[in-house]
Amino acid sequence: MPDESKGILGHLPPLPRAALNNSVIGMEQAYRKRKGLPLLTDADIEALKAGEPMPWERGDGEPSSAPAAASEAASSPAPAAVAAAPPPAATAAIREDVAKWVAEGKKWSKSTIAAEQARRGRKGLPALNDEEIAALLGEPVEASAAPAAPPLQTAAAVPAPAAPSGPISEEVAKWVAEGKKWSKSTIAAEQARRKRKNLATLTDAEVTALLGEPAEQTTVPAAAPAAARPAAAAASPRPAAVASAAASVGRAGAATKYVGTPAVGTSKAAAAGGVAAVGPEDNAVNQGRRRFAWTAIAAFLTAWFIAFFRFFLPRTLFEPATSFKIGYAADYGLGVDTKWQQKYRIWVDRTPDRLFVIYARCTHLGCTPDWKPSENKFKCPCHGSGYDSEGVNFEGPAPRPMDRAHVEVAPDGQILVDVSKLYQWPKGQPSQFNDDGAFLPG
Repeated sequence: MPDESKGILGHLPPLPRAALNNSVIGMEQAYRKRKGLPLLTDADIEALKAGEPMPWERGDGEPSSAPAAASEAASSPAPAAVAAAPPPAATAAIREDVAKWVAEGKKWSKSTIAAEQARRGRKGLPALNDEEIAALLGEPVEASAAPAAPPLQTAAAVPAPAAPSGPISEEVAKWVAEGKKWSKSTIAAEQARRKRKNLATLTDAEVTALLGEPAEQTTVPAAAPAAARPAAAAASPRPAAVASAAASVGRAGAATKYVGTPAVGTSKAAAAGGVAAVGPEDNAVNQGRRRFAWTAIAAFLTAWFIAFFRFFLPRTLFEPATSFKIGYAADYGLGVDTKWQQKYRIWVDRTPDRLFVIYARCTHLGCTPDWKPSENKFKCPCHGSGYDSEGVNFEGPAPRPMDRAHVEVAPDGQILVDVSKLYQWPKGQPSQFNDDGAFLPG
């Protein structure tokens, strides 16, 4: 009979259970010590590490390979006919603490669930399963049947071969036979190549074989009596898989652990390797936004390149010629002629004895005076300086008479004016108006 004094699960998961590590077993021992419960024995610990029922669960004297207590039928001569004891009661897939969180009505986010998974990993607690994650996310949970009781076995337990998760092609088998261990990035690149070439993608079994990871072993129960098979099949339906977003919360491999969905911009190779990419939809609105962004970038770079290229070009200021011809002397009568004021900023002034050219610039601040024929004088519109018909100042702030340009007769007989050479009459100094070139004899 089972030892009832040790028949306490504590925080241990019920049967059937997976193999437990040392940290989980150590936490269970500490819990039992705090609560005053019987501690796990060495036999119990070995059974928990192996994923098998503890001695008190299968009954002392029973073989460890039998998951439930069984007794041989006395009338059966063959060891294959055995009677199964009632299996332990199956518990719900959602634990009490998770059920309490779900009952509070607060919907968890994927980041919160990922943080809880990390905390459980640090504390050595069992990770949340898919049903618990789906319940915390607020997704509908499909009812799953309780795990079936371990099937009947013969006296000698027969381990079944591993069930492959998919066929391995000859090409992949050849790569595996070469003994070279592939990395996940190499497998992702191979998946992308197969997708481009429209070839069949690598199956899970092929990926596992190329990574060099051990294939998952599943134990096939020994053959039960033909009469008991339909009843066992009806009594223990296979648990239904829960299809929800819980699968995207945590994915772990031998060397890399992904928490949450991959970041935006995941490469095509990673997507072909089974990592989903998350990004904006390729619709007309997003296409228009991308075109606008690239157009703005291209316009900015073009403007910047033009400005950079313009930096190396010379900056030339084109000014009117300082030396020019104004016609013949016979074209001008006595008095002031203003026809060249707009083009060359000069006045041609002829007196009875000479012809000279006045440069139309006020000697006060450089404004251009106006010729007032009715008053027979030049008047500056800026500050009121006044000059007589020969450009000599007589009123206003002008300090001296206006300058006169150099004049001479060109070989063709026209008057040649050069405004780059001016003749002045500084205040209190001798006048230059009688120098050669300052006038032409009348």
